[in-house]
Amino acid sequence: MTNKYLSVLLLIMLNSTLYAQSTDITNSLYETYESYKEQTLVKRRIKHHELVPLISNYRNNPKFDVTKVGTSIEGRTLSLISIGKGETDVFLWSQMHGNEPTATQAIFDILNFLNSDDFKDEKEEILKNLRLHFLPMLNPDGAEVFQRRNTLGVDINRDALRLQSPESRTLKGVRDSLNAEFGFNLHDQSTYYNAERTSKPATISYLAPAYNYEKEINEVRGNAMKVIVFMNNIIQKYAPGQVGRYNDDFEPRAFGDNIQKWGTSTILIESGGYPGDVEKQEIRKLNYVSILSAIYTIAKGNYRNIALEDYEKIPQNDRKLFDLKIENVGYELMGSKYILDLGIQRPEVDMKGHDDFWYSSRIIDQGDLSTYYGYQTFNGADYTIKPGKVYPNTIKSMKDLDDLNPIELLKSGYTYIRVEQLEAKILNSPIPIHIISKAYKIPKFSLAVGKNPTFLLTKDQKVEKAVINGFLIDLDTEDTDFVNAMIYK
Repeated sequence: MTNKYLSVLLLIMLNSTLYAQSTDITNSLYETYESYKEQTLVKRRIKHHELVPLISNYRNNPKFDVTKVGTSIEGRTLSLISIGKGETDVFLWSQMHGNEPTATQAIFDILNFLNSDDFKDEKEEILKNLRLHFLPMLNPDGAEVFQRRNTLGVDINRDALRLQSPESRTLKGVRDSLNAEFGFNLHDQSTYYNAERTSKPATISYLAPAYNYEKEINEVRGNAMKVIVFMNNIIQKYAPGQVGRYNDDFEPRAFGDNIQKWGTSTILIESGGYPGDVEKQEIRKLNYVSILSAIYTIAKGNYRNIALEDYEKIPQNDRKLFDLKIENVGYELMGSKYILDLGIQRPEVDMKGHDDFWYSSRIIDQGDLSTYYGYQTFNGADYTIKPGKVYPNTIKSMKDLDDLNPIELLKSGYTYIRVEQLEAKILNSPIPIHIISKAYKIPKFSLAVGKNPTFLLTKDQKVEKAVINGFLIDLDTEDTDFVNAMIYK
């Protein structure tokens, strides 16, 4: 056997041993997660004031060092929470985009874990070899109104060169002061990303950003790739096939690309979608498990044995997912019948206070969507689209809706109800029928990109299913994931 093959065999054996050892640890982390989950943070639209008491607790805890490292445009404090006595610095920052909070929650879960008395051997390994630094919610002003950009209207992740924003200067200052060996750049991505050429959502996506246009791989970037390969193997156990890899085209304004360039092995983690996980709490758990596992392998140094070429085996990110895809449905237009696929998404509309939302759905694409996928896919081959009607009786107030059976109304072809007295504070319909004012005129029905998807599905002239505000309803079984319909005034 040649030296080349011996080297390959040895590498395979080392990798197998590494992943076998990690499996036991990650299983325990996953199974015991609820013990460390920060229970005060359970919804995506978290605010800075919710973090303040949590950070104060760590400021009074001798295990941790808490330092004010900056202030946002609107005056909110940016804090760095540090723990460990090791010589290797690891820097994690989250929510530079205000509407990307999943990893912020996971950071506080990780801090709870590090503050506990469990997993003593693993934590001793981590804290004697590493110094961990967490900067949660870099963009608190954006988080306050659940928007991507900061108060200046700047995308912080495109401000690494000019450093126009105080938040950007804080991130650069911390990075430079630590000169950390590893950096974790923690984000959320659209739930409509899928792993390339599969119907599976990209629940977690990774990137070891390029540091130049040539996309060269030096030791710094290579180490980030190796840690990503390790994390991918962890995620595959809990979300098989649901990992993507971002395009690595160099973006000279981006922090991730520059921090890689400045000598910190930078790992981008993007939290995407997971079926039935609207508030991303399962994805938060996957962040917790995979990040802690990555920290552990960095502490032990065994990530160095991972095959670099395995990074390219992670499927690339694609963006071909819909909330609802309807295939092969019949549609009559100007006396002719056509067969269409419909791709429907459900954009969220923030409520006042930016702490909750409702859905205002749209047709995003129609035609041949055979290369696209849906979180829910319905084969409408035996069905024909039929427009709904307005219920003939005007209801006095929303309270009177309790006297009606919406499923029976849908079966009878009604998708709209007029209400005489509409309260301004009610923004959406709680029943699967749209509410319209006394004066509102419904536009002529047509299917078109950008329109709200509301129609009936008939089979042999019988109304069997309804699509209301992009939610599919089986009128026989009443099976549906319906949340809200619309109000038109």
